[in-house]
Amino acid sequence: MGTLILLLPLGLVAGLLSGLLGIGGGLVFAPLLLAMGLSPHAALATSTVAIVPTTLGGTWAHLRTRTLPLKGGVSISAGAAVAGGLFSHLGVLLSGWHLLALQALMYALIALTFAPPAPRPEAASADPGSGDLVGLAVVGLLAGLASGMLGIGGGILMVPLMVRLLAVPVHQAVRYSTLAVLVASFSAAWAFLQDGRALLPFSLLLGSAAALGAQWSAKRLNRVPERQLVVVMRMFTAFLALENGRRAWLLLAAG
Repeated sequence: MGTLILLLPLGLVAGLLSGLLGIGGGLVFAPLLLAMGLSPHAALATSTVAIVPTTLGGTWAHLRTRTLPLKGGVSISAGAAVAGGLFSHLGVLLSGWHLLALQALMYALIALTFAPPAPRPEAASADPGSGDLVGLAVVGLLAGLASGMLGIGGGILMVPLMVRLLAVPVHQAVRYSTLAVLVASFSAAWAFLQDGRALLPFSLLLGSAAALGAQWSAKRLNRVPERQLVVVMRMFTAFLALENGRRAWLLLAAG
């Protein structure tokens, strides 16, 4: 019982990070569930289900403030939904240490390459052009692949890609990412619940607390400078690269 109660404040922390960084909360969920003794497959599946209410809270806040352009949101969400459904069963083909090692590699690449954008005015209300819509759809596809195969929302991958490759302002990338992670995670979570990998009580406890935190921080996103958001994301990804790499090594050595 005490362990379950501990999920609530940690879920709230994950939600605060979700609203600020455009991630689903899996940065906190998955390591926490692993530490509680869940297997890598169960932890990553349960994390994916918990991401759904988390990102729903952040997306609702962005929609209410009308800061999420609809055309761009539909494009990136369509790519995320298609890939999330197609690749939702890939994770079972990999061993636990493979899943963690791939996550560690992805986190390390982001920590080493994600750089603050050059100063520029942010046009939060402007819809992207047709070329940008295609680019956003491709980013959504990559997020769906990450969600389905690795059990993460994909936001930690999408925001750097949008900023570096599509020149999307960080705040806007966070908004797009939050919506796309919601769609991708929902698609993958359905498959995880059907095959029994996800533990629904854990997901609901984490997700409900995180949804409140995500809604609160998403409303205050514009108050945080872009460079600070990038620094926080690099710090978290560097830490997670080390932690997941350590866990992957322990699983490999034990097997």
